Amino acid sequence: MTHVITSLCLRDGGCVEVCPVECIVPGVPQDQYPTYYIDPDTCIDCGACVPACPYNAIFPEHDVPSAYVAKGGEYISRVGLTGHYEGTNHHGVKVVLNTVKQLEPGETVDLTPDIEANAEYFRSGPGYKANDTDEARAARGG
Repeated sequence: MTHVITSLCLRDGGCVEVCPVECIVPGVPQDQYPTYYIDPDTCIDCGACVPACPYNAIFPEHDVPSAYVAKGGEYISRVGLTGHYEGTNHHGVKVVLNTVKQLEPGETVDLTPDIEANAEYFRSGPGYKANDTDEARAARGG
């Protein structure tokens, strides 16, 4: 079993700091991979990342909601969305996303497609190579 970072992720990066097996990487390039991703083959299912996420975006794979009910104000970040978000991450680095939608109270969103997107990032996407990019180093404040 693994944990999955869903599209509720706004790239805080605190999850990376607490992962004991270093299996969480930022999506790069950000316009194609707007969240962080967990390697399902390396994740030991310890759950340390869950409380580190200020957006409550991380779930055990079997608990990813198919009908997430928004409290209101949270964002989802997916390719194809065109909303704008600006904030700062865990390191105080500015985060700008142009692939978001702010959710209304009571709005229901299926987060289960994020399970396959997460696995695909490592299967055929950048995977761990993302850590070696300038974009990833900048997100870490380096």
